[in-house]
Amino acid sequence: MIPCLNEASSIERCVAQAREIIDGEGWQGDVIVTDNGSEDGSAELAKRAGALVVHEPRRGYGSAYLAGFAAAEGDYIVMADADLTYDFGDIPRFVDKLEQGADLVMGDRMKGIQPGAMPWLHRYVGNPVLSRTLNLFFRTGVRDAHCGMRAVRRAVLPRLDLRTTGMEFASEMIVRAGKEQLEIAEVPIHYHPREGESKLSSFRDGWRHLRFLLVHSPNWLFIVPGAVMALLGMLISFTVVAQIEILGREWDLHAMVAGALLMIVGTQTVALGLCAHAYGTYFMGERDFWFDRMRARFRLEHGLLAGALLMLTGLALMGVIVGVWVDRGFGALSEERLAVLAAALFIIGVQVFFSSFLLSILGLRRNASAATEAAQSESRKLESIE
Repeated sequence: MIPCLNEASSIERCVAQAREIIDGEGWQGDVIVTDNGSEDGSAELAKRAGALVVHEPRRGYGSAYLAGFAAAEGDYIVMADADLTYDFGDIPRFVDKLEQGADLVMGDRMKGIQPGAMPWLHRYVGNPVLSRTLNLFFRTGVRDAHCGMRAVRRAVLPRLDLRTTGMEFASEMIVRAGKEQLEIAEVPIHYHPREGESKLSSFRDGWRHLRFLLVHSPNWLFIVPGAVMALLGMLISFTVVAQIEILGREWDLHAMVAGALLMIVGTQTVALGLCAHAYGTYFMGERDFWFDRMRARFRLEHGLLAGALLMLTGLALMGVIVGVWVDRGFGALSEERLAVLAAALFIIGVQVFFSSFLLSILGLRRNASAATEAAQSESRKLESIE
């Protein structure tokens, strides 16, 4: 399968090479070219070379592949670009991996990049950073996450449920395969200088990949940064309230305000992460072992109790401040640090209290789905009895 956008200088050779491999191996299959609105006659050239041409007017790397997947009928789909950067003679190696049981086979270009084939920025910064980020977030172990030559079993496409339309489609396929616990294999390949003009936009496409990785990883987007901020804020606040010397001095009101701010923002960020997890689980069918354990162990009442205790603690500290003020004859007060801590605890308590309700509301989707499944199961039992 070859996505194509204005590749008149190379598309015929790509189709011919792919066709030669298919015929030489004795396989039954098609060379599908998804034309993405070419204006240089690429579609006609591909058809003349023997390809099955699928027209997809909606621009985008992902759009082209989604249209091609819909037209594919074979058991295996091998994907490659139309610019001759990949050697179609490697196709049998990808198919061999699929035959051995892999669900997704990725090419690995990093040790086979030919001179002039990949810009310095992509080779040493963009691709390594994004690939390592993907592996950090999703633990797929793929060395070259953005290689355009890859192969997939057509039978697993419904499980992948691919949706993105741009270059981030390359990341989505690996992320979804990792989440579905599919078997991913890799094949070392060579990467050659391209024919024609590149369609990539380094920073725009790089950002689209990074954005996709972040929005599909609530732990790294919300939970980890939020927890770090909250813990750092707690540490700063404790240091100030306990009047512990650091770097040879005691830290006072300004540090206390900073600590309180970090605790509040961190708590809110963690709450957003939990809500993102809940949405992914209940509305998108995502599965996360950590979140599944947490929602099985904690209920709405746990969150309400924690929020109420934090609010009461804040109010109690405010009461202490008022008591000190009364004891001093309603004179001047110097309890600014304690006041900031009391306000922060009360605000955090409110956040926890109402975030718990929001999580419970999102969980109604789970209850409704369970009730629907139970009703359908009961209906099937009654039909079998009749």
